[in-house]
Amino acid sequence: MNKYEVQTSQNPDTLQDHYRATRILTEEICKPLQAEDFVVQPSDEVSPPKWHLAHTTWFFETFLLVKYVEDYRLFDKDYPYLFNSYYEHEGERWQRQHRGLLTRPWVKEIMAYRNYVDEHMLQFFENHKLNDEQQRICWIGIHHEQQHQELLVYDIKYIFGINPLFPVYRNTTSELNQSAQISEANWLKVDEGLYTIGMDGNAFHFDNEEGKHKHFLHAFAVQDRLITCGEYLEFIEGGGYQDFRYWLMEGFEWVKSEAIHAPMYWQNKKGKWLNYTLAGLQPIHPDLPVAHLSFYEADAYARWKGFRLPTEFEWEVACQQYAPEIPQEANLLDQRNYSPAVSQAGNYQFYGDLWEWTQSAYLPYPYYKKVEGALGEYNGKFMVNQMVLRGGSYATLSQHIRPTYRNFFHPEMRWQFSGVRLAKHL
Repeated sequence: MNKYEVQTSQNPDTLQDHYRATRILTEEICKPLQAEDFVVQPSDEVSPPKWHLAHTTWFFETFLLVKYVEDYRLFDKDYPYLFNSYYEHEGERWQRQHRGLLTRPWVKEIMAYRNYVDEHMLQFFENHKLNDEQQRICWIGIHHEQQHQELLVYDIKYIFGINPLFPVYRNTTSELNQSAQISEANWLKVDEGLYTIGMDGNAFHFDNEEGKHKHFLHAFAVQDRLITCGEYLEFIEGGGYQDFRYWLMEGFEWVKSEAIHAPMYWQNKKGKWLNYTLAGLQPIHPDLPVAHLSFYEADAYARWKGFRLPTEFEWEVACQQYAPEIPQEANLLDQRNYSPAVSQAGNYQFYGDLWEWTQSAYLPYPYYKKVEGALGEYNGKFMVNQMVLRGGSYATLSQHIRPTYRNFFHPEMRWQFSGVRLAKHL
């Protein structure tokens, strides 16, 4: 094995259970939607929910059923063209910015497609003893669909959040959101030293987490929680968006050209700040982590406070030192909370709540080598003009996140569930 390593000791029944659970969860996320919601594409980075349902199915059909099942018949000959995302090895595809134009196939037809592929996948599990390569691809498909589950939640919020009716997706009345009080921010110190970064071994990971290597870090500290809405509101009211001194030049040009004056989904109504959440339009909760910040905004806020963002290497080392295991109370998709949560004492928010911007560019680690074929397009070709985020969000499954996981987005993007943790040199 070389990339996307898997635990080959797991038997097909275990893998089959993971497959079933993943497919069921995707449809659970879509359950509150009405038919009209499935086809909307309000911006290029957003994909219609219907497309996610089909694309994740296309992945299993293309890379497992077509390749390994004798005489397998495609559900529809046009679907490989419609639902390929960016895999050049798999041929031509419908362009991303036009996914919202696909009123056909219907949602019912997409669900029939999912059922068809699921039936054949379950037969595949029953009738084959999966070899290492087949298990590897299936695990990639499962984790790929888990990524799209998170994207689904992003996209549903965007679709609802630009609707002037501000629809409720799910009520989020957890005590984590309503009654908890924020803890005082403290600093988690890390000594100077040579640290090991990255992943190897048999546990599942993506190829961008390889290869494991040494990285020297000067002594530093990171705050023990995320920045809150109340803290960020001070930046807004203090003129932070108008003061060029705190902004990278590219970021300040973005602020001016896009008329940015607050985090995405915030609006000021007659002097009162409101925030669109998956529970509808709500007053700003000052103790909840501030969400939907671009890298530019996160960086500017850190400078305004007299600090900085951590590097991805500092983040990984601090996480490994202070939270090597995911705490039971971590606010991940497993909780079905659908909102960031107020920080609790002793829970450093390294896992869940919001992805955390780092000041690290998304680049290959030493020894990184892209695999051959279509699955080699999964990460490597995006290693330019993007910044790394760490830690997961409330839309990330616990089985999908780990200290070495590297997410990445362009610095102006903020529809994803992103927040900020401060760092400083010691």
